[in-house]
Amino acid sequence: MSIDKITVVKIGGNVVDDPQALDEFIGNFSRMKGAVILVHGGGKEATRLSKALGIETTMINGRRVTDSDTLNVVTMVYAGLINKRIVSKLQACGVNAMGLSGADAGVVRAVKRNISDIDFGFVGDMLPDSVDAGVLTMLLEHGITPVFCAIMHDGHGQLLNCNADTVASTVAIASSRIAPTCLTFCFEKAGVLADPDDETTMIPEITRESYLSLRDRNIVSGGMLPKIDNAFAAIDAGVGQVHIKHASNLLNDKATVIRP
Repeated sequence: MSIDKITVVKIGGNVVDDPQALDEFIGNFSRMKGAVILVHGGGKEATRLSKALGIETTMINGRRVTDSDTLNVVTMVYAGLINKRIVSKLQACGVNAMGLSGADAGVVRAVKRNISDIDFGFVGDMLPDSVDAGVLTMLLEHGITPVFCAIMHDGHGQLLNCNADTVASTVAIASSRIAPTCLTFCFEKAGVLADPDDETTMIPEITRESYLSLRDRNIVSGGMLPKIDNAFAAIDAGVGQVHIKHASNLLNDKATVIRP
């Protein structure tokens, strides 16, 4: 198939954890036109399995500290259970999906995060040239929908646990070198909210200037900050559009639009 445009969709862990919300999202995703790529978060399955196995879960600033035992768990859950669950649901909807970690076909590499004040263990960071765009092109031209978890590799045999928002942004940047690309972050909120507890306060548009103001006034904070930072990083590197929206709004225009 010819590739006229690419849409990269990232689905959040809270939607992955909700069977009804996930099924609704999968149904909508299967109706998307053109070349599409899906990146999914991890949800709480890894925490539940860690607890069952007697492995302590440590979170710092919302990020999972990934020692060797935890890396085994998140690999099993993210690259295995969740990834294949999503792929099988997509196949049932007629989408020729292929589940991937970064190690598969060497498609996405990462580097182990340097130890500064905090040692996150086997956590990876992405580089501008992390993605093999040639592999992506081959898959998309053959009508295959790549479904990425956030388990990457360093090219030297080491798996790394990465942030799914960053994976989505990095994949979108690589996709923009193939064809015009839109990046959509889907999660359980209507978009970026001025009041996190009020879905009617969605901010329809955020520019870099307005973002600095929203951040300084603590209107936008916490886990939304890295999501918006990844959005601007994608735009700066050539991604044409970035939307942040509720998963149920995948097929409509209800979203916070990130603009330069």
